[in-house]
This record gives sequence, C-alpha cells and structure tokens, in this order.
Amino acid sequence: MSHQVISLTPAQAFGIPVALLAAVCLAIGSQLQHHGVSVVESRRSTGPRVSLHVRELLALARRPSWLLGTLLLGLAIVLQLFSLYLAPLMVVQPLGAAALVITVLVNARVTKQRLDRVSIRAVLLCVLGVGAFVTIAAMTTTTVPIQGTQLLVVVALLAVLLATVGIGFAFLRTRLPRLFYVVAAGMLFGFVATLAKVLITRIQTIIQNGFHLAATDWLTIVCFVGLVAAALLGSYFVQTAYSTGSPTVVVAGLTVIDPLVGVTIGIVVLGEAAAAPWWATIVFALAGAVAVFGVYKLSAHTPLVVAPEKL
Repeated sequence: MSHQVISLTPAQAFGIPVALLAAVCLAIGSQLQHHGVSVVESRRSTGPRVSLHVRELLALARRPSWLLGTLLLGLAIVLQLFSLYLAPLMVVQPLGAAALVITVLVNARVTKQRLDRVSIRAVLLCVLGVGAFVTIAAMTTTTVPIQGTQLLVVVALLAVLLATVGIGFAFLRTRLPRLFYVVAAGMLFGFVATLAKVLITRIQTIIQNGFHLAATDWLTIVCFVGLVAAALLGSYFVQTAYSTGSPTVVVAGLTVIDPLVGVTIGIVVLGEAAAAPWWATIVFALAGAVAVFGVYKLSAHTPLVVAPEKL
C-alpha cells in the first residue's frame, strides 16, 4: 500500500519558529523561576521538605525574578498555543526540547562553569534526536478532524492521570522524590498541549458552523476544565521540583516527557500520523530513543545547581 508524503503549508511551517521562540521563553522563564524558588527555600527556618508550603507560594509572588519568569512562561504558553493553531501537534510539540539546550547553556553561563564533554554529547544527542523527529513529522503528519470518541478517550486518560498523581501526592507527600514531580508535571503538560490542540480544532469547527453548538459540545467544556486542572497541578509540581534541584533536571524531564505524551496521543488517539509511511514509525521510535538517551545522560551527569546568591 502506497503512502503520500505530506508537506506543510507556509502557515503550518511558520508554526516551527513560533514553537522555537516559545522554547526560548520557557528556558529563560524556568531559570528565573528556579532562582525565585531557591531564594524562598534558603530562608526556611526548618529543614528541607519535598513540597512547597502555601506560605512559600505566597512568598514567591513577591519575588521579582519569579514574577518575571512567570510572565515569560505565560508568553511561552501563548506562543505554544499559536504554534499548535498553525501546525500539527507532532510537528511543534517536540520542539520544546530546544528549551533544554538553552537551559543548559544559560545555567553554565550563570554558574560560570564550562560544559564538559558528557554534557556536550548529551545536548548533541537531544538536538539530533529531536531534529530528526521534527523533520520526518513535518513531512508525514497532518492535522485531522477530532471525533467525539477520540476526545472522550483523551479526557478519560487525563482523569486517570489526575486521580493517580493526586492520590499519590495526598498520601505520600512527605516521601515523594523530586523525580515524581518532574515526571508527573511532564505528563500533565503533555495533556495540556494535547487538550489545547483539541480545543483549538473544535473552536475552529464551531466558528465554521456559524457558532452552532452541537449536542456533544459539553465535551469541549469538560476538555477545558481538564486543561485548567492539569495546568494548575502541573505548575505546582514544577515549582516543587525547582525547590529540590537545578532547573536543568526539571526542564530535561519536561521537554522529553511532555512531547512524548503529546506525540503518543497524537499518533494513537488523534491519528495525526495515519498517512505516514511505515518507515516513518521506525524513524520516530529511533529519533525519540536518541533524544531520551541524551536527556538521560544529561540528567545522570552532575547537574549545575544555581546558588541564590549568584543571581
């Protein structure tokens, strides 16, 4: 059976630089937020904890660096949504891995430490893997209409995830490692990107139908509620992860787990790769494995930790 190679339109191709700009904002915003959290953590009167207290969250709102970082992350979200409006999920979502490269470079500059060979090789693996993935995705994927059944599956999966991480946090809060918060945040934001793409597509459909609301549009409301819940809980987990380590590890987890979740949903549930040739699936798997291995090497290597007094 023959397959057609799909080329992006100029408007869809414009989504790639928009997504890269979002990655820049994510990297710099994460660095600034990490600094704000580090300052608040350094003023604790008690020993380190694995989650942030409400009082500490309020203190963050008074830190200029954290507020500026939050504004940049907000801009990153807007740019990512715009890129999702322009291009298929599988094309723009993996580009967030560029934030990892920028974070490593910025962190090295702030701490005045040169990157060693291990870090450089890990970064190159990430760039190679993501670059190959995006190149093939740009030629073989397309945005497809989303059916109600597909949306139900996405919402159901998110409900299971929210329940799992919520129960785990409620009962094991004092014993959860930083890795839990990084992985959970990455998975939640993967669903945020997917639901954002779903909402954009459904809103476009509603507009094309002259704002006529179908009987199944209650799913759109449920989708929006799920997006907000995932974004809020994911943001809290990110701030907690910042409190126990460097931004490099946090961004590394987010920029791999987030797109992996989003791309998996795009392939399995939304069918964005339905017209892709058989060899594209192999390339996706290999390129993703290379990127994941690069992040693993980077996170396993001694991370650069930014001391509050150095910023």
